[in-house]
Parts: sequence; structure tokens; C-alpha cells
Amino acid sequence: MSALPNCPQCNSAFTYEDGPLYICPECAHEWPKDGPAVAEEEAKVWRDANGNELKDGDSVTVIKDLKIKGSSSVVKVGTKVKNIRLIDGDHDIDCKIDGIGAMQLKSEFVKKA
Repeated sequence: MSALPNCPQCNSAFTYEDGPLYICPECAHEWPKDGPAVAEEEAKVWRDANGNELKDGDSVTVIKDLKIKGSSSVVKVGTKVKNIRLIDGDHDIDCKIDGIGAMQLKSEFVKKA
């Protein structure tokens, strides 16, 4: 038996060599033979419409009228949103707006207050 390493993502023992890489057929993860098995992830940075960095707990202001899908309500320009939570996905701000309730916003439609 060969001494191939297990897959660093799924811990599968069925890895194989392909040129300068090891490949896992179960999860399709590829990593170099001579390098580290797990790539370092960069911290995601969220930015508002003006390019300012956003963080959890910040307060932001809406810069454009936003229609709420499935409702006749509108989030007006200048609405202040307090204590935001940053999440991964298409809409990257999770928040609660007074008078409307919990919703998600895109960071491109807000500016840091």
C-alpha cells in the first residue's frame, strides 16, 4: 500500500496523485504535494456604498428607497438601521428596522452612520 495522506477536508482515505497534486475523488478537493494541505482563508471584509468597512454592531443609513418584496411597504432614504449583523450571502446585512421588522439588506444600498 502507498502512504498517501488522507483528504484534509473530508478525511477520505481514497486519495490519489495527479502530477503535482493530491486529489480526493469523494469531495473533489485538490491540494499540492509539497504545500500545506489546508489553504488559509482570508477574512471577509464588507464595505458600504462609500467604501467604508462595516462591522457587526455598526449603525447604517439607507441611501436609496428599497421596495420590500411581497409587501407594499418601502424602506425610505435616510432610514437609520442600528446594530447590524454581517452575514455571508447575496444580502450581507441582517437587521431589524423599526416599523418594518427583521430583514436583510445589501451593503451597496447603505452608508455607515
